[in-house]
Amino acid sequence: MIVILNRAAGTDEKAADLDDEICRLFAAAGAEVSIQHPDEEKDLTKLAQEAADGADELIVAGGGDGTISAVAGALADTGKILGVLPLGTLNHFAKDLEIPLELSEAVATIMHGRVEDVDAGEVNGRVFINNSSLGLYPRIVTDREKQQERLSRGKWSAFLWATLRGLHRLPFLNLRLTIDGKELERRTAFLFVGNNEYEITGFELGGRRCLTAGNLGLYLTHRTGRFGLFRLAFSALFGWVKQAKDFDAFCVTETTIETRQPRLLVATDGEVTQMRTPLVYRARPRALRVMVPQKNAVTP
Repeated sequence: MIVILNRAAGTDEKAADLDDEICRLFAAAGAEVSIQHPDEEKDLTKLAQEAADGADELIVAGGGDGTISAVAGALADTGKILGVLPLGTLNHFAKDLEIPLELSEAVATIMHGRVEDVDAGEVNGRVFINNSSLGLYPRIVTDREKQQERLSRGKWSAFLWATLRGLHRLPFLNLRLTIDGKELERRTAFLFVGNNEYEITGFELGGRRCLTAGNLGLYLTHRTGRFGLFRLAFSALFGWVKQAKDFDAFCVTETTIETRQPRLLVATDGEVTQMRTPLVYRARPRALRVMVPQKNAVTP
């Protein structure tokens, strides 16, 4: 089977060791794999599309959520099965599907698990498996990447500085949203669209109980300043968020977002692109077939 592996991080020696370990684990389970890496000639999207067009029924993606999302985008609604090797920092998709983070256990899940049909989200034709956002977060990610490239800062220190800079500038968006046929106008610093609804309070912040409800969770902060955003993040961690006071939340299957700006920075699963407006978000129910553990049950 094909394993599309993003080994951009780390040294070449460590990357080669990872290749060998993956081959060894699959061989021990009775499978021979062909590991493919993105490069200047073929990026993740190209490799994933070629795999989707090929004869193999099961395609494995190894990397962080951005890598898994890129491969999932090519496999959505094709009937092909996605295997997940969670090798990133956060691994939200794997965690929400209870896919083990230990490499050997993830391989065992691919070889001996079961297929679960789960939802995806989409914005202007781009698939996302976790979430998409506008406003503050895409700007922070863009600034972080520039600092990593130009100043050789580590990921987390660059993220901290980018967050402080973003909160200092705090750009607001004037948006018009169409929800269930009704138009709403909002001025916000941050809009978040989840593939299904997210837990937004308590220590499950950022998790999803269900990936098969066929909807999108849409969250907007009310117009607020820098201190208000810090307070909102702190309150959410300890379960003190009050929806009517702090943010708007909607459960939708589709929404259109308009603004006077012809283009907006849009984050999808941590990757930032510029998209033409209006932005059309829609749920894609059961679009992905994913290998999950036998005991896993993500249906409502």
